[in-house]
Amino acid sequence: MAKKSIIARQTKREALVEKFTAKRKELKAAGDYAALDKLPKNASPVRLKNRCQLTGRPKGYMRYFGLSRIMFRDMALNGKIPGVKKASW
Repeated sequence: MAKKSIIARQTKREALVEKFTAKRKELKAAGDYAALDKLPKNASPVRLKNRCQLTGRPKGYMRYFGLSRIMFRDMALNGKIPGVKKASW
């Protein structure tokens, strides 16, 4: 599990990105890069990192499910993800 501070930082970044999305779009369309530079750095969507919703793990992230590979496997084997079953042939 990721540290609580890392998860909190990521949540804060997500809120900032959402808050400044419209403003960033307007400034980019106008070509006002000086004003864009004055916005908070964490308001840029490039600074976001995909993380597991349950553990906060940054690596092995499965975008379709929003989980890391470890939590996906655990939940799939326990039958907690509908429509997913272990392959066998």
